[in-house]
Amino acid sequence: MSLAVDLPIILSAAFIATGSPGPATLGIASMSMGAGRRRGVAMALGVATGSLAWSSAAALGLGAIMLANTWILEVIRYAGAAYLLYLALRSAWSALRPQASPLKAAGDPTSAEAYRNGLVLHLTNPKAILFFGALYSIGVPPDAPPATLLVVIAAVGLQSTLIFLTYALVFSSGRVARGFARVRRLCDGLLAVAFGYAGFKVLTAHLR
Repeated sequence: MSLAVDLPIILSAAFIATGSPGPATLGIASMSMGAGRRRGVAMALGVATGSLAWSSAAALGLGAIMLANTWILEVIRYAGAAYLLYLALRSAWSALRPQASPLKAAGDPTSAEAYRNGLVLHLTNPKAILFFGALYSIGVPPDAPPATLLVVIAAVGLQSTLIFLTYALVFSSGRVARGFARVRRLCDGLLAVAFGYAGFKVLTAHLR
């Protein structure tokens, strides 16, 4: 079967976007270091599910519908900014406390809660639908058959899942966890700044 698409270019662009530091990777790293590998993996799978949802939406043309109805993107933008600022405040509060880990301060999250956190984090990221919309509009012909779209969605989804799981495994390793425990409050402070900056950028972004 001829895909009529340049799959290596699509995967390369998706790899750069997915692997680059951002709210999703910060969230996975924070969860993995603070709550352990199982929760980190669960959050990574939640982020991957959100990524697959945006990818599928863009492939089916829903991204164009959202861009034509900008109020939808605005709702997502404000929700995403609010969630990122919430994470920033939680990390800042943890940085001020000498005892608790940021993710255990409000109770040790279950795997289901970690998965939900990852899903919400990515579904409320309006930049994701813009990225996937651009990716499919440039890399996939408008007359591409459904089988081609499924191959691209599956390939991008698998690659994203592997990247997010790698983040979870690396940041939950014993050496990283021990290092995090020694400088936890500093890490929490840096995470608070990073989440706060990300929330501010999303809040002030012009999604057109």
